[in-house]
Amino acid sequence: MALALAFAAPVHAETIYPGVATWYGDESGRYTANGETYDADDLTCAHRTFPFDTLVRVHWRGRSVICRVNDRGPAKSTGVDIDLSRGSARGLRMIDAGRVHVIIEKLGKMLE
Repeated sequence: MALALAFAAPVHAETIYPGVATWYGDESGRYTANGETYDADDLTCAHRTFPFDTLVRVHWRGRSVICRVNDRGPAKSTGVDIDLSRGSARGLRMIDAGRVHVIIEKLGKMLE
């Protein structure tokens, strides 16, 4: 899915905040909380409160990736704000880091 085509107008972040990100690995084929089949290489993420299909820009060390919320998590007790798919984490080049401090921008819902 080409995320660049999802925007009808310039996108302005609704919310920007610092957070902690991790990524989850190769669990492809399992179902996400929104009912779709998880593909580890897609640019997706899990967030506790953002609505499904919300686009989120995550920044780390001068890089950023736009991913789509399609799952719930991480657990609040972990101290992690967002779980990225392997594809999203690869885009940030954070695979080896595992757990990083990021800036999270809530961009809004995808257009149908």
